[in-house]
Amino acid sequence: MKSHLPKAILQYKHENKKSGPLADHLPPVSIAAKNLATEMTNLNVEEKDLHGETPITTEHVQNNKSVRKMLKERNIVPENLPPAEDIKKVERRVKSEEKKVAVEAGKLSSEE
Repeated sequence: MKSHLPKAILQYKHENKKSGPLADHLPPVSIAAKNLATEMTNLNVEEKDLHGETPITTEHVQNNKSVRKMLKERNIVPENLPPAEDIKKVERRVKSEEKKVAVEAGKLSSEE
């Protein structure tokens, strides 16, 4: 069975073997590009009144190719971008920082 993931994402996934969902490690520009292609598909499905898996898949693949072409024209090659920091690690760090701020705020209010 052929995958419908863009080639760049498949190559990126292969080269950056990290645990967890791929989207947790994609650079922001890759996420934005993926979202743009999806939104273009959503719009065109409505505008062109597309029905069924084949025409919608064809539309989505074409949109992914168009977005990739535009990125490459701007010298942005998604699979060459460094992986983003794992979103789960960022969430844990933010939660830890929030706790520290709350503790410090408690100390300041008790000193008043």
